Amino acid sequence: MKSTVRNNQPSAIKCFGLTALACIGTTVVATPLAGHLDLANIVMLFLLTVLVIAVKLGRRAAVLASILSVLLFDVFFVAPRFSLAVSNIQYLVTFAVMLVTGLTTAHFTSALRQKAKEAEQREQRTEGLYQLARQLAGTLTQKQVVEITEAFIGELLDAQSCILVPDETRQVLLSASAANSLPIESHLAKVALESGQRVRSDEVGSMGYAPLYLPLGASMRIRGVLAVRFADNPEEPSPETTALLEAVASLAGVALERLHYVEVAQATEVKMLTERLRSSILSALSHDLRTPLTAMVGLADSLFLIKPPLVPTALETAQALHEQSARLAGMVGNLLDMARLNAGEVTLRREWQPLEEVIGAGIKLLGNALAEHPVKVELPADLPLLEFDAVLVERVLCNLLENAAKYAPAHTPIELTARRAGNIVEVMVKDRGPGFPEHRRDELFNMFVRGQTESGKPGAGLGLAICKAIVEAHGGSIRAENRPEGGACVTFTLPVGNPPIVEEEPA
Repeated sequence: MKSTVRNNQPSAIKCFGLTALACIGTTVVATPLAGHLDLANIVMLFLLTVLVIAVKLGRRAAVLASILSVLLFDVFFVAPRFSLAVSNIQYLVTFAVMLVTGLTTAHFTSALRQKAKEAEQREQRTEGLYQLARQLAGTLTQKQVVEITEAFIGELLDAQSCILVPDETRQVLLSASAANSLPIESHLAKVALESGQRVRSDEVGSMGYAPLYLPLGASMRIRGVLAVRFADNPEEPSPETTALLEAVASLAGVALERLHYVEVAQATEVKMLTERLRSSILSALSHDLRTPLTAMVGLADSLFLIKPPLVPTALETAQALHEQSARLAGMVGNLLDMARLNAGEVTLRREWQPLEEVIGAGIKLLGNALAEHPVKVELPADLPLLEFDAVLVERVLCNLLENAAKYAPAHTPIELTARRAGNIVEVMVKDRGPGFPEHRRDELFNMFVRGQTESGKPGAGLGLAICKAIVEAHGGSIRAENRPEGGACVTFTLPVGNPPIVEEEPA
């Protein structure tokens, strides 16, 4: 992908030497023809020489050729010969026209030659950008993008470059190539990243650092910074070179963004497949285990109905069997509920109803689980009716109250309060337990995550995950906090909506 336009022009001294030889050669050729051609035709030979020199050697050589042609024509062909004197004044006009024609020809020929050269450079750079875009479109890693871009700039512009990418916080820029030794001024690079504009500083360039920084812009955000240092030209690059570098930076930014979203899509797909597989396994296991567990609970209960009654030791064993079977059945029920919620198979049966009825039913349902913890319920009198699925919200309250009773010390109170806050109602369950680990609070609502991983308390880490799924299905949110005075507080919200107006019955 080498598209650099090489300068094949000879040096200035060589150009001037070739020009002088060409003019002298024209004189040598025209001298034998002086007796057979008019002087006007000989002038044409010199103008032809000027034209050829302008095309081949450039403007400065053509100007020299024009002057030499006038002098040689005067000395060798105008009487008196071999002298700069002119016997006829009309030859002065000939000299002037010859000089002006030569200079004009040199100017326009050189201008056309320069335009052709620029067009060739643009064509080669466009071809180079096309090749770069095609190679970047096939990259699979960030390393490939960096290597291709830096190699392209090195070949095309004979410049050293380095691609810098931000970290997750976008506060620190890191070199994407470990082998790159280009010194970087981090402040200028960060300014380019944050502003999205090209940044240049000749002062840092004179100190050996990269003086030019271009943002790697893409459709969604700036993906990094391209630092460039020219080896032989520390001055401001030409507008064409700057435009080329901006195009290269844009192509690199688009390539990096494409790779980023490919990684995101792959990670999301893997996560979806993992969750789908896990839900399928949980659902299958729950269905297969529920029937034998229900039978075990029933058999344990039947042991208490045997006549004559069993001995106390056997009854204690039956009671332990009943409790453990019921606990295991509850865990399997949680697994099945979680699988259904993740699969989106649960249809909410929303009805407008008071929250206090569900709270009372949940407390009554727990029964023995709250025997050692007094429950304090504080509900405002003006709490509006809410539209929710009573069975599922009751499940949320039971899970939260059961968790509070499980981890809080015996005989400590559990507080359940609710309040309206704008368009939502916040329900809080507070306890006096050890609280949640600060570094893991965001993970508590994931499946199979427990607040205390080594805790001896029974559980599978599904309670809060089920609560989150149910609350979010109702359009609310849930969060876990630690109380300043000690203990934990779990808060979930439900939308108020537009409750119906309930008319009071006449006395």
